[in-house]
Amino acid sequence: MSHIAESVEVAVPLMAAYEQWSRVTAFPRYMHGVEQVVQTSDTTVHWVAGVDGVQREFETEITERVPGERIAWRSVSGTEQSGVVTFHALGDRQTRVMIQLDHTPHGVLDTIGDRLGFVAHEVHRCLQDFKQHVESDPAQPG
Repeated sequence: MSHIAESVEVAVPLMAAYEQWSRVTAFPRYMHGVEQVVQTSDTTVHWVAGVDGVQREFETEITERVPGERIAWRSVSGTEQSGVVTFHALGDRQTRVMIQLDHTPHGVLDTIGDRLGFVAHEVHRCLQDFKQHVESDPAQPG
């Protein structure tokens, strides 16, 4: 299992960052490789993702949600992963978004990609894309 920890500072109030991140159906707009996200219940999310022509579908369960503070999840099918995203106010219009992800690669290609840092790179890229998205219009609907 590999552990990834990344953070980004966004120039929006804490609740704006939290609310944007909570809109999981908007993830395909700014998360590279995420094709579709459907929230099937209050705590269950269905994902369709594709990287380099390989498509994967999996379900995650939201295990903890503290408004304005944190969202935690774990996979219940498909890709084995768990993680937490936390939000930290740095000022009235500055927020640090931190993500910690535990990911278990499956198969030779996943293991090689993980060892070469591809998963960590994608997490970093997603946070940078989130920053651009939320700062472009923090009030826009998800």
